[in-house]
Amino acid sequence: MEFDQFACDYEHTLDRNIAISGETSTYFARYKALYLRRLLSPLFSGKVLEFGCGIGMLSGFLKEYLPAIQLDGFDVSKESLRRVAAGLRRQGIFTSDPDDLGSDYSLIVVANVMHHIAPEERRTVVQELADRLASGGRVAIFEHNPANPLTRWAVEHCPFDEDVVLLAPRETNQYLSQANLRVLRRDYIVFMPHFLAPLRLLEPWLAWLPIGGQYVIIAQRRDSEKTIGQHLNESKRSNGHHDRQAKEVIGAIP
Repeated sequence: MEFDQFACDYEHTLDRNIAISGETSTYFARYKALYLRRLLSPLFSGKVLEFGCGIGMLSGFLKEYLPAIQLDGFDVSKESLRRVAAGLRRQGIFTSDPDDLGSDYSLIVVANVMHHIAPEERRTVVQELADRLASGGRVAIFEHNPANPLTRWAVEHCPFDEDVVLLAPRETNQYLSQANLRVLRRDYIVFMPHFLAPLRLLEPWLAWLPIGGQYVIIAQRRDSEKTIGQHLNESKRSNGHHDRQAKEVIGAIP
């Protein structure tokens, strides 16, 4: 799929496609950034790469909610990259050339990108991302959940999802394991449409339920001595009780 043709109207096209949820693309981008902040703590620092950053919607929220990071972005669509906010481009590298990227990232975020990659190329892409991680670095892969019927409907009717093949969590896990990454957690996310917004406070406790609209898998280089559990403990100490964190993640979203 050639994304340059959608770059100028990407956000509006996506908003029309997901209108069934009662939300906009901004909601889902903010949701992911807040999820990562809860997981890593607002004090998380280091180099972060958003692989498949598009016009920089998620990148903007990552920088807002994790302000200490240095954020780079990669996308094959040069036209999309031209629409990344100037402030983001000043603080990091946003490029369509892999040679411009580093190999010392603390975190690589891949948000709803893998289903756009041909199945026969996915293992290679994940391996290349793993090779760009610093010691102890992590990958966060967000993907559409093919077990959710509303998700499948949205994908089938999205003009830039034509002919894509969705990935079940098991397939994503397989690529991560083959890249010598240790899978640390898998959470199902995005359960409640807008008319059930008051119930979104419950979503962190539904992460085990395989009917969420999307899922996220966190994996880490096996040479790491510091586990995600340690980061979670640090997050709790800096932000208070987990219940309050969950309320922050979901309650901060209108």
